[in-house]
Amino acid sequence: MSAEAEKIKCLIIGSGPAGYTAAIYAARAGMKPVMYMGLQPGGQLTITTEVDNYPGFPNGIKGPELMSDFYKQAHRFETDIRYGYVTAVDFTGPKHKVVVDETHTIMADAVIIATGASAKWLGLESEQRLNGFGVSACAVCDGFFYKGQDVAIVGGGDTAAEEATYLAKLCKKVYMLVRKDKLRASKAMQDRVKNTANIEMLLNHETIEIKGDKGVDGVLVKNSLTGETKTLSVTGFFVAIGHNPNTEVFKNWLELDEVGYIKNKPGSSKTNIEGVFVAGDAADKVYRQAVTAAGMGCMAALDAERYLAEKGIH
Repeated sequence: MSAEAEKIKCLIIGSGPAGYTAAIYAARAGMKPVMYMGLQPGGQLTITTEVDNYPGFPNGIKGPELMSDFYKQAHRFETDIRYGYVTAVDFTGPKHKVVVDETHTIMADAVIIATGASAKWLGLESEQRLNGFGVSACAVCDGFFYKGQDVAIVGGGDTAAEEATYLAKLCKKVYMLVRKDKLRASKAMQDRVKNTANIEMLLNHETIEIKGDKGVDGVLVKNSLTGETKTLSVTGFFVAIGHNPNTEVFKNWLELDEVGYIKNKPGSSKTNIEGVFVAGDAADKVYRQAVTAAGMGCMAALDAERYLAEKGIH
């Protein structure tokens, strides 16, 4: 650990749409923000190919390109953007202690957490290889590209049921692959799935392999009761088995829900610790969109600015 801690006014942890938007607002407000980009600089959008639903880009934009633009804008207002990963925090005092890469200690007046969440994956080699080329963890983001086509979605909870019915409005056919003998989704969501004519539910089915070279052209599934395998002809494969919020390092300090999402005070970005704010997918398990994360990033910067003004920190 470094001998002397670095003292800063505003620390932003994470570099997706929430973190960068917070940085833009904080920098323009003269808060001299320092941002640590974390393990996945740019967040989940850096592994997304086409982004068609972010406002202001009528022809769409590639995910990495959009995040590069976010970076440039935050950099233009002199955000101090650094590589590094937060390994420990101590939120006992009025100054918030944060350790980066186990060696560098920072004392921050305000902290904005924008560490996001990571989609859970099945762990197949083919899933990783075709990620962004027919394999997706977000039906709302990518469903549009499969209009009139046949797709498969894996999962049995509310998110999977909701995404399956969303895809059913766009796609010709939706195969819903459920590992167990029934859906875990709520009764209302189950009824919606059952009443949607173009959803075919395959219970007791496991995904063995996603087929395709430069894109998805099928999925090999196995009936766990009979051992029978078959290939479904699909061009898109959606994974909806949940997300893990990247909040482990904060669990002893911040109020988290049962899954690990940081609880924020309704209508604000405030956490249970004064001077610590949260934005984006680290708190949001409902919408999980780039545009909502950016909006929360704006809220966090404004909340942090007001907090520093109230404390007389200039």
